[in-house]
Amino acid sequence: MSEQSHIRNFSIIAHIDHGKSTLADRLIQYCGNVADREMKEQLLDNMDIERERGITIKAQTVRLDYKHTDGKTYQLNLMDTPGHVDFAYEVSRSLSACEGSLLVVDASQGVEAQTLANVYQALDHDHEIIPVLNKVDLPAADEDRVKQQIEDVIGLDASDAVGVSAKTGLNIGAVLEAIVERLPAPSGDRDKPLKAMLVDSWYDAYLGVVVLVRVIEGTLKKGQKIKLMQTGTSHLVERVGIFRPKQEMLPDLGPGEVGFFTAAIKEVADTRVGDTVTDEKKPTETALEGFKPAQPVVFCGLFPVDAADFEDLRSAMAKLRLNDASFSFEMETSAALGFGFRCGFLGLLHLEIITERLDREFNLELITTAPSVVYHLYMNDGSMIEMHNPADMPDPTQIDRMEEPWIEATIMVPDEYLGGVLKLCQDRRGRQKELTYAGSRAMLIYELPLNEVVFDFYDRLKSISRGYASFDYQMIGYEPDDLVKMSVLVNAEPVDALSMIVHRTRADARGRVMCEKLKELIPQHLFKIPVQAAIGGRIIARETISALRKDVLAKCYGGDISRKRKLLDKQKAGKKKMRQFGKVEIPQEAFIAALKMGE
Repeated sequence: MSEQSHIRNFSIIAHIDHGKSTLADRLIQYCGNVADREMKEQLLDNMDIERERGITIKAQTVRLDYKHTDGKTYQLNLMDTPGHVDFAYEVSRSLSACEGSLLVVDASQGVEAQTLANVYQALDHDHEIIPVLNKVDLPAADEDRVKQQIEDVIGLDASDAVGVSAKTGLNIGAVLEAIVERLPAPSGDRDKPLKAMLVDSWYDAYLGVVVLVRVIEGTLKKGQKIKLMQTGTSHLVERVGIFRPKQEMLPDLGPGEVGFFTAAIKEVADTRVGDTVTDEKKPTETALEGFKPAQPVVFCGLFPVDAADFEDLRSAMAKLRLNDASFSFEMETSAALGFGFRCGFLGLLHLEIITERLDREFNLELITTAPSVVYHLYMNDGSMIEMHNPADMPDPTQIDRMEEPWIEATIMVPDEYLGGVLKLCQDRRGRQKELTYAGSRAMLIYELPLNEVVFDFYDRLKSISRGYASFDYQMIGYEPDDLVKMSVLVNAEPVDALSMIVHRTRADARGRVMCEKLKELIPQHLFKIPVQAAIGGRIIARETISALRKDVLAKCYGGDISRKRKLLDKQKAGKKKMRQFGKVEIPQEAFIAALKMGE
């Protein structure tokens, strides 16, 4: 147990790929927490997907013991945070458990969109911020320019920024010195009743739910009866400990310390992030204010390719939900795809990672329907319905107005790609708020409908700017607009998995593209198949898949024309009957390809 004045809690924030996880590795190594033979890249990233993609998804924590030059040993609690916009809520809860942050900026790339978003979050939590310039060993690094940029764009004094190279380990000692000297120690009274913040929780097959906490006042010890204030449940603490990255058990945790406990809690859903942990017998008077639960933004349907896998899919999703409270799902059925689930995600990357984990960890083959957002429908009788799935849209005559979610996007882009990015935002019904410059890079702030962003905005932005643009967004609310439901009919039967909500001005173009695509994807049958896009009863686009023709005259050589006519008329009548009763099989690949619709 170390003295409170010798504790420092800090997190590392940065844009994607500016070197947070690598810097965390070096700090751990410098403090001698991990033997050299156990050291590996991205030490705190536990999931395979995190390692392969080189991104952090779950926030991790580790305690370091640092011997300062004055001979005292300091306890440093490090929180590694994700940098991607879909996981911003992970960042905010890590920040609220700390008193300061290291702001890592790539010395060759400079300030990016996510850098700004994360810094503003840290400032909202009253953090002391230490700027760290990473990758100073690269030939393209320009420390003075980036320091100036930090001052201009963010308004932080960067004159005493620490220049490091996390890859080679250059100047890592200076970062630790700065943490001890420039960040404040946590405050809190040991003798008050226990008050701790629940930072994170995950499921462990042997221990049940493991809860990560930051103690604010009082002490948390083994054998204590604790109470979770939001859910009102009581539990007996079985073990208390810390991560250095390996688990290490301790008798207790005091104010300012970050660690974990287990208490035979069965469900991760019982432990809400931001909840207050207190003593059951003498509870603290006021609970912490907690967090807003993460709101899903993007919805899509997940269906098993083989209908027999439905139960496996249900149990796999329940297991993922144990470790990711921001992922939600409910059952739904579709005429074309059978039984499946409607799932909510924080963004497209989150969706991609969940589907990839279902495929990898549970060997499930899935079809995902087109991602859609939540619309608010105001009915004529004054009620409001939230619509997650375009197929559930009620009769348009009963709807007074329809509102869609809008976001405010911050895009940073080099000057030469600015024109293309502006055109992209205009095409997506965007409204420009401001355009400023930071050096040779433009910073755009646009308001955009989320509906236009979830589809493939991010991919288009990256391809227009050759990967140089960075993008960050936040929700600003709902606005009414002229939106319609576009349905797709194949052989006069609606295909509900392909219906989508579009803006009225866009519907014709979207419908034409969809019909042309399906014409190529659906195989020919023995009868003609019309493929149509419609809004209500009005057909806006049509393509026809021609019939396969069997040669019925093969066995007639020579002879009278009336014999041939008789056979052809018989075939014609058969085709007419088939067109009435024939079933069109739409292959699975056609669904997936039709939903990946480009511009």
